[in-house]
Amino acid sequence: MTQSICVIPARMASSRFPGKPMKQLLGMPLIQHVWERCQLAKEIDRVVVATCDQEIYDCIVNAGGSAIMTSDTHERCTDRVAEAIDNGNFNLQDDDLVLMVQGDEVMVNPELLDDMVRLYKKKKAPAINLVSRLYNTEEHDDPNVVKIVTDLEDRIIFLSRSPIPSRSRSATIAMYQQTGIIAYSSSFLTEYAEIPQTPLEITESIDMLRLIENGIPLFSVKSEVETIGVDTENDRKRAELFLEKDTTTSRYLNIK
Repeated sequence: MTQSICVIPARMASSRFPGKPMKQLLGMPLIQHVWERCQLAKEIDRVVVATCDQEIYDCIVNAGGSAIMTSDTHERCTDRVAEAIDNGNFNLQDDDLVLMVQGDEVMVNPELLDDMVRLYKKKKAPAINLVSRLYNTEEHDDPNVVKIVTDLEDRIIFLSRSPIPSRSRSATIAMYQQTGIIAYSSSFLTEYAEIPQTPLEITESIDMLRLIENGIPLFSVKSEVETIGVDTENDRKRAELFLEKDTTTSRYLNIK
C-alpha cells in the first residue's frame, strides 16, 4: 500500500518577508494555518513541518504536531524536504509519495491534496504540481507569477514567467499559475537533486523546467479557486480576508 507523507518546509529568513511563518492571520501563525489545513486531508498518512528555526519547531509541536529540524544552509525547498525525509526515518518505499506544501501556501485545500494523492496512485507520475486559476490579467502579466500550460491530459507542457497562453486572440482563455504544492515519488525526490540544471530552468528561474527539458512527466491538478503564497505584508492582509471567508478555516479555527 502506498504511503503518503506531507512535508511542509518553512524558515524564518525569507528575503522578501522575514519571519513570515510566524506572522499572525486571524490570531494564528501562518505556518500553523498551513499545518492545520494539511492535517484535514484524508489521503495523507502523516504531516510534518521541516524547519531550521526553533521558533517554528516549537509552534508546531506545541500545537500537537510533528516537526523536524534541518540544516539552515538549504537554498531550495526540495533539499529541505529531502533532508527531513532522511532524518524522519519514515522507511519510505520507492513508490511512496512525498507531498511538499510550501509553508506560505496558506490557502491550501485539503480536498485538492487528496486529489493529488489519488492521481499519483493512478498515474504513478514522478511529480505532480497543483496549479490554480488566475482571474486577473495583471497577475498573468506579472513576471513574479509562474504561469503554466498543459496538454489534454493535464500534463504540464511548459512553465514561464511570461504570460502563457497568449491572450492576443482570446480574452477568455483559461490562465493558471504554479503553486508551491508538489508531490514527488519517493525515488524521484532523491533523483531530482542529482539532475543537472537545464538551460530554460536557469533562464526562467523555475525549478520544474528541469523535468520538462529532460522529458520527465510532470502532471497537474487544477484548482479553479485562487491560491495565495504569502510573500509580502499585502499578501498577508489579503490572505487573512480570504481565510475568514473560506469554509475550510472554520474546520480548525473558531472565527468570531
